[in-house]
Amino acid sequence: MAVTEQRHEQALNRFLDERPELRHELDNLNPLLAQAKGETPAQYRDERLHEAFEAEAERLDLFAWELTLQLTAPTAEDYQVQRMEVHKEVAEMAGMDWLEYCELYGLSK
Repeated sequence: MAVTEQRHEQALNRFLDERPELRHELDNLNPLLAQAKGETPAQYRDERLHEAFEAEAERLDLFAWELTLQLTAPTAEDYQVQRMEVHKEVAEMAGMDWLEYCELYGLSK
């Protein structure tokens, strides 16, 4: 149950809706900064948004995909179920034992 791009976009929209000051800042970025990086203003804005999202996830001691789930899950219980499903997928992809993975990331089994 990997996090989809559509779901991540929903999370980014909610993230911005909950932070009007960030939306204002992103909507008023200097276009010369984008030009200096060889990006369009939209690309530059998206990059800043993703940086803010990642920083918030880190502040909450979450992976960005966990913050995506948190912002899009209908309930806290759904979030926990979905979060554990993705962690299990990640552990499998990494070829790690589930208990070892849980210990490494401080998860309750």
